[in-house]
Amino acid sequence: MSDLWDKLRRHTQARIGLGRTGNSIPTRRHLEFVTAHAEARDAVHVPLDVPGMVRRTKELGLGDPLVVKSAAEDRSTYLRRPDLGRQFAEGATLPRTEADLGIALCDGLSSTALDAHGPDLLAAIVAALPGLTVAPPVIATQARVALGDPIGEQLGVTTILVIIGERPGLSVADSVGVYLTHHPRPGRSDAERNCVSNIHPPGGMTYEHAARVVAALVNGARQLGASGVALKDTSRDPALTDPDSGAGIGHRSA
Repeated sequence: MSDLWDKLRRHTQARIGLGRTGNSIPTRRHLEFVTAHAEARDAVHVPLDVPGMVRRTKELGLGDPLVVKSAAEDRSTYLRRPDLGRQFAEGATLPRTEADLGIALCDGLSSTALDAHGPDLLAAIVAALPGLTVAPPVIATQARVALGDPIGEQLGVTTILVIIGERPGLSVADSVGVYLTHHPRPGRSDAERNCVSNIHPPGGMTYEHAARVVAALVNGARQLGASGVALKDTSRDPALTDPDSGAGIGHRSA
Protein backbone atom coordinates (compact mmCIF):
# COMPACT_ATOMS: atom_id res chain seq x y z
CA MET A 1 0.00 0.00 0.00
CA SER A 2 2.86 2.39 0.72
CA ASP A 3 4.05 2.04 -2.88
CA LEU A 4 0.61 3.18 -4.09
CA TRP A 5 0.67 6.29 -1.90
CA ASP A 6 4.24 7.09 -2.95
CA LYS A 7 3.15 7.09 -6.59
CA LEU A 8 0.17 9.34 -5.86
CA ARG A 9 2.29 11.83 -3.89
CA ARG A 10 4.31 12.54 -7.02
CA HIS A 11 1.25 14.31 -8.43
CA THR A 12 0.16 16.44 -5.46
CA GLN A 13 1.57 18.47 -2.60
CA ALA A 14 -1.45 17.61 -0.46
CA ARG A 15 -0.94 15.44 2.61
CA ILE A 16 -2.35 12.08 1.61
CA GLY A 17 -1.87 8.54 2.89
CA LEU A 18 -0.28 9.65 6.16
CA GLY A 19 -0.79 6.30 7.84
CA ARG A 20 -1.38 5.78 11.54
CA THR A 21 0.35 4.62 14.67
CA GLY A 22 -2.24 3.63 17.23
CA ASN A 23 -4.67 6.53 17.48
CA SER A 24 -2.29 9.06 15.92
CA ILE A 25 -0.25 9.62 12.76
CA PRO A 26 3.36 8.43 12.50
CA THR A 27 6.00 10.64 14.12
CA ARG A 28 7.59 11.45 10.77
CA ARG A 29 4.30 12.82 9.40
CA HIS A 30 3.67 14.79 12.58
CA LEU A 31 7.09 16.42 12.36
CA GLU A 32 6.49 17.28 8.68
CA PHE A 33 3.26 19.02 9.69
CA VAL A 34 4.95 20.96 12.50
CA THR A 35 7.72 22.05 10.12
CA ALA A 36 5.22 23.20 7.48
CA HIS A 37 3.29 25.16 10.10
CA ALA A 38 6.49 26.90 11.24
CA GLU A 39 7.41 27.74 7.64
CA ALA A 40 3.97 29.26 7.06
CA ARG A 41 4.23 31.38 10.21
CA ASP A 42 7.72 32.56 9.25
CA ALA A 43 6.50 33.46 5.76
CA VAL A 44 3.92 35.78 7.30
CA HIS A 45 6.04 37.36 10.03
CA VAL A 46 9.63 37.53 8.73
CA PRO A 47 10.23 41.07 7.39
CA LEU A 48 11.22 41.54 3.77
CA ASP A 49 14.93 42.16 3.16
CA VAL A 50 14.33 45.51 1.44
CA PRO A 51 18.01 46.39 0.77
CA GLY A 52 18.55 42.95 -0.75
CA MET A 53 15.41 43.27 -2.88
CA VAL A 54 16.50 46.72 -4.06
CA ARG A 55 19.93 45.41 -5.04
CA ARG A 56 18.59 42.37 -6.91
CA THR A 57 15.90 44.39 -8.68
CA LYS A 58 18.33 47.12 -9.70
CA GLU A 59 20.52 44.49 -11.37
CA LEU A 60 17.70 43.88 -13.89
CA GLY A 61 18.41 47.25 -15.50
CA LEU A 62 14.91 48.69 -15.18
CA GLY A 63 15.98 51.79 -13.30
CA ASP A 64 16.52 52.54 -9.64
CA PRO A 65 13.77 50.80 -7.62
CA LEU A 66 11.40 53.01 -5.64
CA VAL A 67 10.55 51.99 -2.07
CA VAL A 68 7.24 52.77 -0.37
CA LYS A 69 5.32 51.65 2.70
CA SER A 70 1.64 51.25 3.36
CA ALA A 71 -0.21 53.04 6.14
CA ALA A 72 0.19 49.94 8.35
CA GLU A 73 3.07 50.93 10.61
CA ASP A 74 4.07 47.40 11.62
CA ARG A 75 3.27 43.75 10.90
CA SER A 76 0.80 43.40 13.75
CA THR A 77 -1.19 46.37 12.47
CA TYR A 78 -0.97 45.05 8.91
CA LEU A 79 -2.52 41.72 9.91
CA ARG A 80 -5.28 43.31 12.00
CA ARG A 81 -6.07 46.21 9.65
CA PRO A 82 -6.16 45.07 6.00
CA ASP A 83 -7.57 48.48 5.04
CA LEU A 84 -4.32 50.22 6.04
CA GLY A 85 -2.32 47.88 3.82
CA ARG A 86 -4.26 49.26 0.84
CA GLN A 87 -3.27 52.88 1.52
CA PHE A 88 -0.01 54.79 1.22
CA ALA A 89 1.82 55.85 4.34
CA GLU A 90 1.28 59.53 5.02
CA GLY A 91 3.45 61.68 2.78
CA ALA A 92 4.49 58.86 0.44
CA THR A 93 4.88 59.97 -3.18
CA LEU A 94 6.16 58.51 -6.42
CA PRO A 95 7.40 60.29 -9.57
CA ARG A 96 5.05 60.41 -12.54
CA THR A 97 6.42 58.39 -15.46
CA GLU A 98 3.56 58.08 -18.01
CA ALA A 99 4.91 54.59 -18.79
CA ASP A 100 2.79 51.84 -20.31
CA LEU A 101 3.42 49.47 -17.44
CA GLY A 102 4.17 49.71 -13.75
CA ILE A 103 5.27 46.76 -11.61
CA ALA A 104 5.11 46.67 -7.82
CA LEU A 105 6.88 44.01 -5.75
CA CYS A 106 4.83 43.63 -2.55
CA ASP A 107 5.57 41.51 0.50
CA GLY A 108 1.88 40.67 1.07
CA LEU A 109 1.32 37.71 3.36
CA SER A 110 4.58 35.95 2.44
CA SER A 111 7.79 37.92 2.30
CA THR A 112 9.45 34.51 1.86
CA ALA A 113 7.68 34.09 -1.47
CA LEU A 114 8.60 37.54 -2.77
CA ASP A 115 12.22 37.05 -1.75
CA ALA A 116 12.34 33.66 -3.49
CA HIS A 117 10.59 34.57 -6.74
CA GLY A 118 10.05 38.32 -7.12
CA PRO A 119 13.09 39.51 -9.15
CA ASP A 120 13.21 36.47 -11.45
CA LEU A 121 9.47 36.67 -12.14
CA LEU A 122 9.77 40.40 -12.80
CA ALA A 123 12.53 39.75 -15.35
CA ALA A 124 10.44 37.09 -17.13
CA ILE A 125 7.40 39.38 -17.34
CA VAL A 126 9.36 42.31 -18.77
CA ALA A 127 10.99 39.99 -21.33
CA ALA A 128 7.52 38.78 -22.40
CA LEU A 129 6.33 42.36 -23.07
CA PRO A 130 8.80 43.89 -25.53
CA GLY A 131 7.83 47.25 -26.93
CA LEU A 132 6.13 48.54 -23.79
CA THR A 133 7.68 51.25 -21.65
CA VAL A 134 8.15 50.14 -18.05
CA ALA A 135 8.33 52.43 -15.03
CA PRO A 136 11.06 51.85 -12.41
CA PRO A 137 10.02 48.92 -10.18
CA VAL A 138 8.33 49.76 -6.89
CA ILE A 139 9.06 47.75 -3.74
CA ALA A 140 6.24 48.03 -1.19
CA THR A 141 6.13 46.71 2.37
CA GLN A 142 3.12 45.92 4.59
CA ALA A 143 1.26 45.90 1.28
CA ARG A 144 -2.07 44.50 0.15
CA VAL A 145 -3.03 44.02 -3.51
CA ALA A 146 -5.00 47.26 -3.69
CA LEU A 147 -1.91 49.31 -2.80
CA GLY A 148 -1.14 48.91 -6.48
CA ASP A 149 -3.95 51.37 -7.27
CA PRO A 150 -2.34 54.48 -5.72
CA ILE A 151 1.07 53.25 -6.90
CA GLY A 152 -0.17 53.03 -10.48
CA GLU A 153 -2.01 56.34 -10.27
CA GLN A 154 1.01 58.23 -8.97
CA LEU A 155 3.32 56.63 -11.53
CA GLY A 156 0.84 57.58 -14.24
CA VAL A 157 0.99 54.13 -15.85
CA THR A 158 -1.68 52.61 -18.08
CA THR A 159 -1.50 49.21 -16.39
CA ILE A 160 -0.16 48.15 -13.01
CA LEU A 161 1.06 44.66 -12.11
CA VAL A 162 1.32 43.72 -8.44
CA ILE A 163 3.65 40.80 -7.72
CA ILE A 164 2.75 39.79 -4.18
CA GLY A 165 3.40 37.02 -1.69
CA GLU A 166 0.29 34.86 -1.37
CA ARG A 167 -1.22 33.61 1.86
CA PRO A 168 0.93 30.62 2.88
CA GLY A 169 -0.59 27.21 3.44
CA LEU A 170 0.62 24.00 4.99
CA SER A 171 1.76 22.69 1.61
CA VAL A 172 3.27 25.83 0.07
CA ALA A 173 4.63 28.85 1.94
CA ASP A 174 6.45 30.56 -0.93
CA SER A 175 3.86 31.13 -3.66
CA VAL A 176 3.40 34.48 -5.38
CA GLY A 177 0.57 35.91 -7.44
CA VAL A 178 0.41 38.64 -10.06
CA TYR A 179 -2.57 41.02 -10.04
CA LEU A 180 -3.29 43.21 -13.07
CA THR A 181 -5.34 46.42 -12.99
CA HIS A 182 -5.86 48.55 -16.08
CA HIS A 183 -6.09 52.32 -15.56
CA PRO A 184 -5.32 51.98 -11.82
CA ARG A 185 -6.74 54.45 -9.34
CA PRO A 186 -7.90 54.21 -5.71
CA GLY A 187 -11.37 52.73 -5.45
CA ARG A 188 -10.93 50.00 -8.05
CA SER A 189 -12.69 46.79 -6.96
CA ASP A 190 -11.43 43.23 -7.10
CA ALA A 191 -13.82 42.63 -10.00
CA GLU A 192 -11.65 45.03 -12.00
CA ARG A 193 -8.49 42.96 -11.56
CA ASN A 194 -7.10 39.76 -13.04
CA CYS A 195 -4.98 37.34 -11.06
CA VAL A 196 -2.37 34.76 -12.02
CA SER A 197 -1.58 32.72 -8.93
CA ASN A 198 0.31 29.67 -7.66
CA ILE A 199 3.66 30.80 -9.08
CA HIS A 200 6.44 28.93 -7.27
CA PRO A 201 8.67 26.74 -9.43
CA PRO A 202 9.42 23.91 -9.44
CA GLY A 203 6.24 22.81 -7.66
CA GLY A 204 3.93 25.48 -9.07
CA MET A 205 3.63 27.59 -12.21
CA THR A 206 6.98 28.52 -13.76
CA TYR A 207 8.11 32.10 -14.35
CA GLU A 208 7.94 31.65 -18.12
CA HIS A 209 4.40 30.24 -18.03
CA ALA A 210 3.23 32.98 -15.70
CA ALA A 211 4.87 35.63 -17.89
CA ARG A 212 3.05 34.33 -20.99
CA VAL A 213 -0.30 34.53 -19.21
CA VAL A 214 0.44 37.99 -17.80
CA ALA A 215 1.58 39.25 -21.22
CA ALA A 216 -1.63 38.02 -22.83
CA LEU A 217 -3.69 39.74 -20.15
CA VAL A 218 -1.74 43.01 -20.46
CA ASN A 219 -2.14 43.03 -24.24
CA GLY A 220 -5.80 42.10 -23.90
CA ALA A 221 -6.41 44.89 -21.39
CA ARG A 222 -4.78 47.41 -23.72
CA GLN A 223 -7.02 46.27 -26.59
CA LEU A 224 -10.17 46.14 -24.50
CA GLY A 225 -9.47 49.20 -22.38
CA ALA A 226 -10.39 47.32 -19.20
CA SER A 227 -9.37 44.50 -16.90
CA GLY A 228 -11.19 42.14 -14.53
CA VAL A 229 -14.34 40.22 -15.36
CA ALA A 230 -14.44 41.71 -18.86
CA LEU A 231 -11.03 40.24 -19.72
CA LYS A 232 -10.07 36.61 -20.30
CA ASP A 233 -6.76 34.79 -20.54
CA THR A 234 -5.98 34.24 -24.23
CA SER A 235 -2.54 32.71 -23.71
CA ARG A 236 -3.75 29.11 -24.16
CA ASP A 237 -5.57 29.60 -27.47
CA PRO A 238 -3.62 31.17 -30.36
CA ALA A 239 -6.89 31.75 -32.23
CA LEU A 240 -8.01 34.17 -29.55
CA THR A 241 -4.93 36.33 -30.07
CA ASP A 242 -5.14 36.28 -33.89
CA PRO A 243 -6.74 39.57 -35.06
CA ASP A 244 -7.89 37.85 -38.26
CA SER A 245 -9.69 35.03 -36.46
CA GLY A 246 -12.71 37.11 -35.50
CA ALA A 247 -12.34 36.04 -31.86
CA GLY A 248 -12.62 38.70 -29.19
CA ILE A 249 -11.95 39.11 -25.52
CA GLY A 250 -14.37 37.07 -23.42
CA HIS A 251 -16.21 37.95 -20.27
CA ARG A 252 -14.58 36.11 -17.40
CA SER A 253 -11.63 36.75 -15.16
CA ALA A 254 -8.38 34.85 -15.31
